[in-house]
Amino acid sequence: MNEGAHPPDWREQSLNRLYRQLSGDRWYDAEAGPVVRPYAMTRGRTRSATDALFDLVSLVQTLNRTARPEVMLSPEHRLLLQHCRQPLAVADLSASTNLPLGVIRVLLGDLYGEGLIHVTRPVPPAQLPGEDILREVLNGLRAL
Repeated sequence: MNEGAHPPDWREQSLNRLYRQLSGDRWYDAEAGPVVRPYAMTRGRTRSATDALFDLVSLVQTLNRTARPEVMLSPEHRLLLQHCRQPLAVADLSASTNLPLGVIRVLLGDLYGEGLIHVTRPVPPAQLPGEDILREVLNGLRAL
């Protein structure tokens, strides 16, 4: 071996040492708390079968039911159930739990599939009464 030459695995050892120094062997930092990737919370799913049900303004509320014994609820599922004791919009739920909207939708889909939550969707604009009908109602109320 030449003077100054490195053993064959020196690059791998150097990279491993650099990684340990940079990461500090920590999986979290003090301010952020434990780091859990969103795909770990949803078990790799990006959509649920009921994804279209959870519009940003859809109201979600916990039903007074308990999960079947064979259903294992994650801490995130339990957190959502706790927040939804009173009706709460999906967007507000995402903001109050500090979880991404996509994760919220997948987890809510799980809870909906288990019959643990009720979802109230907003009325589509096409089904709302027209301006002329509202004007007639207003005129009728004024006439009273």
